[in-house]
Amino acid sequence: MDAKEISLNEKEVKPVVDLLNDYLANYHIHYQKLRGCHWNIKGQNFFTLHVKFEELYTNAQVTIDEIAERVLTLGKPPHSRFADYIQESQIKEINTIGMADLDMVDAILDDMAKLIEMERELLIATDDASDDGTNDMVNRFMQFKEKNTWMLRSFAGKK
Repeated sequence: MDAKEISLNEKEVKPVVDLLNDYLANYHIHYQKLRGCHWNIKGQNFFTLHVKFEELYTNAQVTIDEIAERVLTLGKPPHSRFADYIQESQIKEINTIGMADLDMVDAILDDMAKLIEMERELLIATDDASDDGTNDMVNRFMQFKEKNTWMLRSFAGKK
């Protein structure tokens, strides 16, 4: 399939596809970090954060699938190798074993800030390409992270 099949210009959509593949790589590293936090959380915030990290990684899993399927919808293959994700991602892996609970929250907040930054860049690119479908999808993802950023910052006692 080509982008023209859904009334988009192939040349104008290429920057969107490239950004979506970068976004996908970052989301995969973020997802695995959430899993690590979920598995390795300890301490008095265990019950609260264990459930919250599960909610976030479940959402991330669905989001990853939607991103990859959107790349396919635009007529290109999504990146699908962890070697590529690690190399391309601006979000870096961390070792969550023995990590303090609020340090985990800070790491997730850092990831969310980076993902929101990428989403804002994607919104500009999708607008330039008249790609309303991708724009709507990314906007939904960003709203979810914005709300959860507020919640996690409140939990951690941050402004």
